[in-house]
Amino acid sequence: MSSPLSLLRAGPPPPKVALLPDSAFFTRSVAVTAGATTVEAAGQIELALEGLAPFPLSQLYYGWYWRPGTEQALLFAAYRRRFTAEQVAEWDGAELVIPGFAAVLGAAVEPATTLLLTSPDSITAVHWTAAGEPAGVLTRTIDAAATDDDRARLRSELIDSFGGSRHVIEATAAPVPDPAGTDGAVTFRAGELVSKLPPAAAAAADVRDKGELTALRAARRRDVVLWRTGVGLVASLLALGIGELSLVAGRVWQQTREARVAVQRPVVEKIESVDNLTNKIEELATKRLRPIEMLLQLVGENYERQPADIWFTRVSADATRGLNTIFIEGRTTNASQVNAYETTLRKLSTIEKVEAPLQAVRGDQAQFTLTATFRAAAFAEPAAPPAPAKPSP
Repeated sequence: MSSPLSLLRAGPPPPKVALLPDSAFFTRSVAVTAGATTVEAAGQIELALEGLAPFPLSQLYYGWYWRPGTEQALLFAAYRRRFTAEQVAEWDGAELVIPGFAAVLGAAVEPATTLLLTSPDSITAVHWTAAGEPAGVLTRTIDAAATDDDRARLRSELIDSFGGSRHVIEATAAPVPDPAGTDGAVTFRAGELVSKLPPAAAAAADVRDKGELTALRAARRRDVVLWRTGVGLVASLLALGIGELSLVAGRVWQQTREARVAVQRPVVEKIESVDNLTNKIEELATKRLRPIEMLLQLVGENYERQPADIWFTRVSADATRGLNTIFIEGRTTNASQVNAYETTLRKLSTIEKVEAPLQAVRGDQAQFTLTATFRAAAFAEPAAPPAPAKPSP
């Protein structure tokens, strides 16, 4: 079972779309007046359909695809009796009902392209003209026992029937809707092919009864407004209630906190005073620079650790660079003695780290810089011996 977080990351679900069989529809490319509005284009397309169809519009399921500004629209229609009552009942609740090929009409393809949609029982070819507008759709059924050669021959016939196809695309999967976006468009994906139907184009392509569609869309808009209003009111009431509870809880918590602080203030002030005094004593006792003690550790009390052919030319210690670190510049007539001296110092228990890289070598003269860091407790003050007991009288 998926978690709520995974559902949120997945976003809204795809819209419910009913894709009808391509073979049930006939298609025609009809002209639209240049500069026509959406309403004018719809009237011209329906008028053209009345002249083409042998049945009245009330007996047809029809729709069209038209991009504003173009002078050509692709019309598609089917006789209503080709669909059973059970099939029509399955459309209830669908946001869009279109033939399968209409799902790819919004694809961005090159001019003079033919797109093939293959299903187990049919092959549909959608053709775009040299102007880049979908202008023709052909569907051929396939026998279940058809071989691969039969299917290939049928594809070639469909492509040749349009003529002038410079590009051929074969979708690797049937169109399926993508998750709903925020722009109201319906996006389909057929393998790698992506087709986006803007809201106006999707509404025009829906083949259901136009009067019923108008009423359905008006009811949906009304329901959306009522739903959003109700959700907003409920959210406002919840926010007000939570805010009031937060204020009451905050006042109680603040009063309890102030009372506790007042009770603990004398104890805290006493502890802070003792802590400050302890820190000052510790700083006076331990946290001070000890360059003499560090230098004695490096050379030994009788200079037994410092080789005879090593001389120190400069010794420095800086509290800002470390209380337990000493810096020495020196020279020698035997460069190998520097490594030996460094090894000797590393063995001292009081030293944490020592480095003595050579800086310059000229003939038998070598200069080096020695940096020694001592352990924090290397120069701790020894504990004072206990005072002798006074003899009893």
